Amino acid sequence: MSLHDPAARPLTDAEADARAQELIHEAYRPAPLSFRDPSPTPAYGDTPPVPQPGRPPMSQKATDASALMLTGSVAALSVSGGVSLVLYTLGQVDPVTLAIGAAGPVALVLAAGSLLKSLARAKAASTTTTHHHHYNGPVRQETTNLSSTTKGMVARTNNTFGGR
Repeated sequence: MSLHDPAARPLTDAEADARAQELIHEAYRPAPLSFRDPSPTPAYGDTPPVPQPGRPPMSQKATDASALMLTGSVAALSVSGGVSLVLYTLGQVDPVTLAIGAAGPVALVLAAGSLLKSLARAKAASTTTTHHHHYNGPVRQETTNLSSTTKGMVARTNNTFGGR
């Protein structure tokens, strides 16, 4: 052990004070807000995947549906809670009144949804697509259309084939 090794000899009062000030300053220094690991990431390895915080990964369609369901549940809770509070304060909480009060907003939402769906169908029916194909040389084109209609509780399927 050398004399320059701090563990080999005791510190003087001045060194001890300086070391104490350094430790106090280090303890009260704010933590860094971010850290970047400069080591390169391996191209492959045997490290298992680590679960990440937050929502699990899913498709954009599933994420949109999940957000829509959460929004709908909050809206339904607020509407039903408001209806229940109004009916309770009026003293009219019998089953018929409660059913009418609860069915009103649901009927409004269903009617708005049906209107939006019919508008979307009308918009889709009004747009036409035109296909232009330019060929050099002999071309043989075949088109097959299949129309299927199923009706009733016992399925009877009638398939109509159209071709050429």
